[in-house]
Amino acid sequence: MKNNELLEALNVLEAEKNISKEVLLEAIENSLLIACKNHFGKADNITVTIDPETCEYHVLAAKTVVETVEDPVEQISVEDAQQMDGSYTVGDVVQVEVKSRDFGRIATMSAKNTILQKIREEERKMIYDEYYTLEKDVVTGIVQRYIGKNISINLGKTDAFLAENEQVRGEHFQPTERIKVYILEVKDTTRGPKILVSRTHPELVKRLFEEEVTEVRDGIVEIKAIAREAGSRTKMAVWSSDENVDPVGACVGMNGSRVNAIVDELRGEKIDIIEWNENPAMLIEHALSPAKVISVIADADEKTAKVVVPDYQLSLAIGKEGQNARLAARLTGFKIDIKSETQAREAGDFLDYENEYDDEYYDDDEYYDDEYEDDYDEYDDEADDTEAVDEADDVSESEEV
Repeated sequence: MKNNELLEALNVLEAEKNISKEVLLEAIENSLLIACKNHFGKADNITVTIDPETCEYHVLAAKTVVETVEDPVEQISVEDAQQMDGSYTVGDVVQVEVKSRDFGRIATMSAKNTILQKIREEERKMIYDEYYTLEKDVVTGIVQRYIGKNISINLGKTDAFLAENEQVRGEHFQPTERIKVYILEVKDTTRGPKILVSRTHPELVKRLFEEEVTEVRDGIVEIKAIAREAGSRTKMAVWSSDENVDPVGACVGMNGSRVNAIVDELRGEKIDIIEWNENPAMLIEHALSPAKVISVIADADEKTAKVVVPDYQLSLAIGKEGQNARLAARLTGFKIDIKSETQAREAGDFLDYENEYDDEYYDDDEYYDDEYEDDYDEYDDEADDTEAVDEADDVSESEEV
């Protein structure tokens, strides 16, 4: 007989919880076996069959036909067996249907708890599998509440944990506020999946560009390196596999629309986008932007570089509290020693740079900006109006990162 109520319940669970009907039927079989064990004291001779199409189920006990019944759970008298079928004799095994409705309250509750436990386990497993595939990716969550200085973020089917050390200093969220977070790790625990997320990880910026910039998502533009001081500034080096595509322009977007969308998501964090170059000297020169560079000598083996900048650009190259130089060093992987033109001349280094380039010789690890001499007068006249002058008063010695 078709069990419509059970079939309908299983279909609803399968649709809402995304738990397969086969798993639920297996849970019901196990629960009935446990109920039999609680009711009869043992269930070694019990089998449960369920039709997956109709959900019609039968609980059968295999009983041996005997003259005198000593164990009613595993034995049946000849008289009772022959009432079922007159051909049964002593020693035969009879399949006797057990009426689950006769189970006591304790046995019934045990069966119910077994089914519920299986549903919870499958639900946790399903959630873990779903979010494990999103590890190292960006998701949108809703701020739930503060737990001390940590934040609970609802991701839809479960909550994530945003620890204090993964929060950007100065960022404050209100409950129900929607934010994007980077999934650091998904752990499988007895209480369900534990999801650790971050707002400070450099990969958050990279994933946001993949979402916002079609060329990055399609692999035409590649983010080669990224350095970030969360909440303040990010430097990112990009490269295009298509010579007709400007990698920096693609990431910036028309009128800055693409990069501004990401800046807004990061609550105003500044983003410098530079073009990647295989020549480490050229890359370092780009990485120190917006500062103008006169020359760069890079040692690829030692991973060190000597940089000379105009006097009025020194503080801009170093940045506030050394941030610009520090990020450039992280981005390129080089230890960068920055000197002003005056400092380089006093050290006797700058004349060597000039003489080296008199014959227009360019080494792969060296760079000299020929345009600097032509532009020097123009920049010198405007020096008093630049941000660099505001910060340069107390810069008297070279900075090394």
